[in-house]
Amino acid sequence: MTSLPEDPPPLLSEADRDTAVQRVQEAYAEGHISHEEMDERLHQVLTAKTHSELVSVLVSLPEENAGTTSTIAAAGGRIKRRGAWRVPRNLKVASAYGRVYLDLSQAVIEHPVVDIELQLGTGRAKITVPRDAIVDFDDLHTGWKDTLYKPRRRSRPGGPRIRISGTMGFGRLKIRHARR
Repeated sequence: MTSLPEDPPPLLSEADRDTAVQRVQEAYAEGHISHEEMDERLHQVLTAKTHSELVSVLVSLPEENAGTTSTIAAAGGRIKRRGAWRVPRNLKVASAYGRVYLDLSQAVIEHPVVDIELQLGTGRAKITVPRDAIVDFDDLHTGWKDTLYKPRRRSRPGGPRIRISGTMGFGRLKIRHARR
């Protein structure tokens, strides 16, 4: 008597894989894993075929933060957000080396205050804020070059307050207001 084959385990969806990649990147950005460990885990996530393979990669990571902080992280390369994207109350951007470009001019900003924390090793960063935004970057520490920012002469009241903090190693932050 022959036994029937078992159903194969369900394959991962792209959403499952994207969530796992985000968890690994957040663990790296928060300092829970090293750069090498992040690379190894990302490789495992991207080559995993089943949920059990994902679980083994994610089991030792801290639980997801249910707060309102979102993290964008990359070891290298470009981090870019533009167009009509939803800006969280707290945004953490981490990159060992590479360029960062955040365009908030057409973004959906639902909070009166948005905190952006930059943790950048090397590379430039450029942030375009809405015309009526008020920008504060007093808590940003730069290691090599000063921040370039020219405040608007006439700012309408009621715009969002964008507070930029964190650390930049070798690179420059350029902040500008949108023209329209």
